[in-house]
Amino acid sequence: MLKKLAISAVAALTLAAGGAMAAGGAGHIEDVDFSFEGPFGKFDQMQLQRGLQVYTEVCSACHGLKYVPIRTLADHGGPQLPEDQVRAYAAEMSIYDADLDDDRPRTPADKFPESGLETAPDLSLMAKARAGFHGPYGSGINQFVQGMGGAEYIYSILTGYTGKEKEQAGTTFYENTAFPGGWISMAPPLAGEDVEYADGHSTSLHHESEDVSAFLMWAAEPKMMDRQHTGFIAVLFLALLSVLLYLTNKRLWAPIKKAAKEG
Repeated sequence: MLKKLAISAVAALTLAAGGAMAAGGAGHIEDVDFSFEGPFGKFDQMQLQRGLQVYTEVCSACHGLKYVPIRTLADHGGPQLPEDQVRAYAAEMSIYDADLDDDRPRTPADKFPESGLETAPDLSLMAKARAGFHGPYGSGINQFVQGMGGAEYIYSILTGYTGKEKEQAGTTFYENTAFPGGWISMAPPLAGEDVEYADGHSTSLHHESEDVSAFLMWAAEPKMMDRQHTGFIAVLFLALLSVLLYLTNKRLWAPIKKAAKEG
């Protein structure tokens, strides 16, 4: 009886999940080979710097990063900008200071500005909140090896515009193969060659999208590399401990087993 109930419950949950995905019209998410994927992956410093440039020159006009401290741009494992560049970057943005009752330049201790438009979501946690094909419906192994796919989701949105438009209730919608439902109200933010990289890297639509997606993944998970490193060490420690416990148990019980056989 219990076995039948368990099977019925699993079947019901599977059908509900499938129905939810069908109802949402989940879009197509591209698989991108990001450097930070996998238990041994790590962020590409130059890619994060390029992504920061794309965010600053294009995305920040509408979207904010209100949960990200500016000082983290100098942290190890991130863009790792020199401290003088971080201070100069912060000073280019203003913030209201209640003590001065006026605006002042931001400092590295401040956070990035909030979104400039009410309809533009903040991007601080976007890559962590929006799972791609390795998300809730993926297997645990995929999530461990390749993450939740949030960076792939952002990349797919940025590159998924088909060029078709429609107007509904006074709002213009743009066809997007990655967005659930197939239509999104955000106009294509990138077209390729939107910025000029100092390192001479390609500024095609796909490269710009990869760079800013990687940067937003770092913004959402700035300590991901440290956590993966700590987790790997913990797994090694547990494996070694298991071997030692096995050998100790075998040594302790050996005389007893021998005596039992002789008796």
